[in-house]
Amino acid sequence: MSKKKPREREQAPTIEENKPRRATRHTEETRENDDEMGTPHAYSRISPASHRPLSSWVKIDGPTTAHVKAKILTLANAASQCLGTALVRNDCWSFLKGGFTLNSASETSVLYFQTASPNASTISIRSASLQPFSPEQWNQHREDRIQLNRKRFVNVHVADSNGSRVVGAKVAVHQITRDFPFGSAISRTILGNKLYQEWFNKRFNAAVFENELKWYATEPYPGKEDYTVADQLLQFVQANDAVARGHNIFWEDPKYTPAWVKNLTGSQLRAAVSGRIESLLSRYKGDFVHWDVSNEMLHFDFYENRLGGNATVDYFDTAKRADPLATLFLNDFNVVEVCDDLSSSADSYVSRLRQLADGGVTFEGIGLEGHFGKPNIPYVRAVLDKLGTLRLPIWLTEIDISSSFDPKTQAAYLEEVLREGFAHPSVDGIMLWTAMDTNASCYQMCLTNQNFTNLPAGDVVDKLLGEWQTKETLGTTNDRGSFNFSAFLGEYKLSVTYLNLTAEGTFSLAHSDDTKHINIRLSPSC
Repeated sequence: MSKKKPREREQAPTIEENKPRRATRHTEETRENDDEMGTPHAYSRISPASHRPLSSWVKIDGPTTAHVKAKILTLANAASQCLGTALVRNDCWSFLKGGFTLNSASETSVLYFQTASPNASTISIRSASLQPFSPEQWNQHREDRIQLNRKRFVNVHVADSNGSRVVGAKVAVHQITRDFPFGSAISRTILGNKLYQEWFNKRFNAAVFENELKWYATEPYPGKEDYTVADQLLQFVQANDAVARGHNIFWEDPKYTPAWVKNLTGSQLRAAVSGRIESLLSRYKGDFVHWDVSNEMLHFDFYENRLGGNATVDYFDTAKRADPLATLFLNDFNVVEVCDDLSSSADSYVSRLRQLADGGVTFEGIGLEGHFGKPNIPYVRAVLDKLGTLRLPIWLTEIDISSSFDPKTQAAYLEEVLREGFAHPSVDGIMLWTAMDTNASCYQMCLTNQNFTNLPAGDVVDKLLGEWQTKETLGTTNDRGSFNFSAFLGEYKLSVTYLNLTAEGTFSLAHSDDTKHINIRLSPSC
């Protein structure tokens, strides 16, 4: 898919201008005053490897709104990196979040701001903060978030038939299912392939069809619908108790719009659009937990160009009536992947959501594709933080790493992205874009070879799934008759044994739980 970099007005400072308004250079700190960022700020001796989140209040003098970027320029090699963007107004302060990880040590780096608008004469900032976090600090923050959002504490209280505490009872806990949806794209290649199916089912509890639900696949010619492959894929997913995402109803990119659809007139196109929604959602009502209703709508607008500005509103309304239990999503690329695609900045996404909400659309989910090159992890967190303020479920819907990297580098970058996503409280699910085709290749990244032996990326998936599942837990009750532990959300088997007495059962841990208290009464069987 095309991911063109938008043209902009570059306002990077020259080397001679790289002196802060105050003569002293400084290490990372917070700036508590107004500055016009024609004058950049220099930072001395920034060490490599540590993550540096950026935050700043920004305002412009000029047009009503304009995108403003924060960038860091490393003087040693004259390389600049985008740290964050904000859609900034001229009548109030706007909040910009971002960040970066420096790849190598730098004697001097320069923070500066630029605008894509030719009419913005001045950029003002307040309270710009660029703070360092070591890898250990960053990872600890992730672990703290995982404990808070993905796990719960459990207290098992054991008593005898008289209600007296039982000390020394053996407790065994085994996780049956995971609550967090973690899955992958699949394609027709998995049908009839037992090795592929076994490999998939051991790991994933969610699936999305790579192409088999797209309009060009289900209706390649007008009126000639064929859902055979999609039906078979759905049967496979449901037989293995996984959830399925519906991808997608409409793809806004004309390149992937059926050829016959592009030739329709306005009234004919409107009828075809209505027919597409009715056919797809009446057939699969209740089968897919999500529908990507409008795919890549920040970059393309085929249907609104043809049918008018209310087209998207209309088919969201129609889709909700057709399948009221499904969660309806927008979905797009380059939102978390890169900083310099202004079409899909976090603020552009929010603006599009608000625009459609003004038309009456009730939004339920945010889809972020996640086709990464080298990920900027502080920027990923900043975008998730900003979108998380909307309090809508966020799914990372198509995660992979560019094939331009070798397999070990792909795996290392994948691990960082997955850890960041799983730890973030606003992320409700993660899907990998790793469907294997008949040639044993994938869009950008495969998890296995043709024999379904793990590649490095597959090893990362297995490692993380092992970390994110409660290991077999064994213990004994203390002097208060209790056994306490922390466990990931999901369903569990529980067994308690004392002398010749045994009690077994199941329990579940959900987001709505606080500490879970389970009371076990051991009684002799009759």
